[in-house]
Amino acid sequence: MTTALFHEIDNTPRDYAWGLVDGVAHVRGTAPTGRKEAELWLGAHPSAPSRITGDAPWATLDAWERETGATLPFLLKVLCAAEPLSLQAHPSTTQAEEGFARENTLGIPLDAPHRTYRDPHAKPELIVALHDGFEALCGFRSAADVQADLRVLADQIDGDSDASGALATWRQHLTGADGIRSAFLWLLSGDDSLPALVSAVTEAAGRDSRFALLARIAEAHPADPGILGALMLQHLTLRAGEALWLPAGNIHAYLRGSGIELMGPSDNVMRGGLTGKHIDTTELDRVLDAREGGDARLVSEVVSDGIRVFRPAGRGTPDDPGFELYAVQSDGELALDGPAIALATDGEFELASGDERIAMPRGRAALISRAAAVRITGTGQLFIAAG
Repeated sequence: MTTALFHEIDNTPRDYAWGLVDGVAHVRGTAPTGRKEAELWLGAHPSAPSRITGDAPWATLDAWERETGATLPFLLKVLCAAEPLSLQAHPSTTQAEEGFARENTLGIPLDAPHRTYRDPHAKPELIVALHDGFEALCGFRSAADVQADLRVLADQIDGDSDASGALATWRQHLTGADGIRSAFLWLLSGDDSLPALVSAVTEAAGRDSRFALLARIAEAHPADPGILGALMLQHLTLRAGEALWLPAGNIHAYLRGSGIELMGPSDNVMRGGLTGKHIDTTELDRVLDAREGGDARLVSEVVSDGIRVFRPAGRGTPDDPGFELYAVQSDGELALDGPAIALATDGEFELASGDERIAMPRGRAALISRAAAVRITGTGQLFIAAG
């Protein structure tokens, strides 16, 4: 039986504590709810599969996958952050498969708070800013730049012997052959000297505008050692339409703003601070990419006058993320090799293939259920996630 190519889909926004009040509603142009709306998941992830609305043989996208044998190698999200998310990194496919099998052998329940690997999949991700001013911490600064800031802080907390001693330890870790890794993991070690250091640095940050970002993070996560970890990371601010690419091992945290996020269909997170959740430093060390510097920005490629594509590195290699994200502003055509998901965030569009078509006003999301040549008409902003 041949089923329709286009199916409207929807989901319920997730109300994580860091979310923005009416965030998803604002992106989609729907009625405000007065509640925090952190993420809208569009995909088949079993934790929150999208609903298929209207007349269709399946109620949800995970049922569609099971019953048709099709797969979506990605999860598309609307992300709206009012406060910093946790510092985190994600595993490669090999690391995820090994970790998932290991924790299964140990008999750790999938929903246990101390479980690290929830599935055997990688979780590389890219995010496109919807508005100017999207902020993120992403990748490590150079050890030399971190040391320069620590010298400034050393002068400011000189009267606090406990904090000064801890800061000296932090600086010593930075001088080793793998100083960035050593220093960052020490900040998560639970060392008895760390609370005094966090307190002193937070106080100094409140006095010195050069460390205003740390003061802002401390307001959301008081007394968290991740405040110190944030000093070791690059702080990036995106304009609307700019993107970041975060492959396996990259340490990052979104700070505030709304974006369209595309990632592997996984829930594997190794946290590194700014959270009350479980932190597994052993696994974080195993997956962490501790290289210094680099630019995480992902530059789009022009497909046609009205279409750009964000195509992550690694296509055709073992690290291939298996997805790409099209940003559409006007008429065009795409030849899709497999199932895809579309979301309109501005204006109004129509998708058509053969005699089938679907209207895509602002806020509507749709499954494109199989490979097809899709004609796009309209103006505004439309995102299409494809494998």
